[in-house]
Amino acid sequence: MMDFEYSPSTQQMQKCLREFMQREVLPANGAYLRAADGGTHPLSIIEPLKIKAREAALWNLFLPGLRADEPGTRLSNLEYAPLAEIMGRIPWSSEVFNCSAPDTGNMELLHLFASTEQRERWLIPLLAGEIRSCFAMTEPDVASSDATNIRTTIRRDGNHYVINGRKWFTSGAAHPLCRLCIVMGVTNETAEAHQRHSMVLVPMDTPGLEIVRNVAVMHHVATEGHCEVLLRDVRVPVANLLGEEGKGFALAQARLGPGRVHHCMRTIGQCELALELMCERALTRKAFGKHLSDFANLQDWIAHSRVEIDQARLLVLRAAWLMDRSGSAAARVDVSAIKLVAANLQTRVVDRAMQVFGAMGLTPDTPLAFLWTWGRAMHFVDGPDEVHLRVVAREELSRAKAQLGSTAPYYHVT
Repeated sequence: MMDFEYSPSTQQMQKCLREFMQREVLPANGAYLRAADGGTHPLSIIEPLKIKAREAALWNLFLPGLRADEPGTRLSNLEYAPLAEIMGRIPWSSEVFNCSAPDTGNMELLHLFASTEQRERWLIPLLAGEIRSCFAMTEPDVASSDATNIRTTIRRDGNHYVINGRKWFTSGAAHPLCRLCIVMGVTNETAEAHQRHSMVLVPMDTPGLEIVRNVAVMHHVATEGHCEVLLRDVRVPVANLLGEEGKGFALAQARLGPGRVHHCMRTIGQCELALELMCERALTRKAFGKHLSDFANLQDWIAHSRVEIDQARLLVLRAAWLMDRSGSAAARVDVSAIKLVAANLQTRVVDRAMQVFGAMGLTPDTPLAFLWTWGRAMHFVDGPDEVHLRVVAREELSRAKAQLGSTAPYYHVT
């Protein structure tokens, strides 16, 4: 039975997290943004907050498989979802709790597939928040929405792999603590399309790995980076293979499912903030002799936004519940659905809020312009809308095909 009422323990975690955000994170937001606008990732702000978050037991909340001897609090996807929503209100805050992408997905991968040596070298420091990581999959020279197009090569040479290729939108690569890049590439060009790719662990200081540029997303430059990365004859030991050769796609799917839930719940938190800003602006701003809140079209925008946010939240919670109950593979269609819904939700709700703010909504004086930019990016991040639409449509058509003719009694034929 689906029951989405938050458990008492989850409600307590929400309370603690909200209080921490109000007491510690929100007062630091201005200083963080000023530093980030100057091109500096403000470790001097984040690192002390990380210590406080860990002391408050608000650490590594995203990993359902967290072991008893590992730092953090083990939560299910359904339990973590409302916490990700709270973090989403301040986009940089996830790092404070060691819950930021792409580290969450990378830690999940290492948790599932790392060897003992890989675990000691990479997973333990990541769980401790001592280092950061990035994930290199998307490429500029091919349509990466079809991941079988990936052309970066990972060739065996004795006891080493030699990697050549170009990646971009490698998020986190410019972070000052980034020490590890997980690279996906082709290890066997003659294998079946979904058995050609593997993942290898590449230390960021490996010769031949070059950060070409930090790619701006709609003119916004993230200090942690969405980087173009060149890999030219990069050599790593065979022991750096993550999992098995040819299993890159299986690893990617294990990584993406929970990550999409996290993205979607952070989006819902940002939409809640946009709605709050919209309502406050409408109540306090006048035009043509009336408060904006008195205009019927603005009331419609507010009502539609409220209903759409609540609908999206329920859909995401259902996907999280199904993932906890039956695994990522069983929730594949649901995860595609929430990714679609969340991206459209964010651009729609934030756009309305920007319109209510007028010209101010286009400026950095409010968070709205950035939130809209990130919402637009969400139409591509973790797979474009069109791919997710196809997943949902194929499932629906498959179900219809299996019961073809079942609608015949509904026809009225004379």
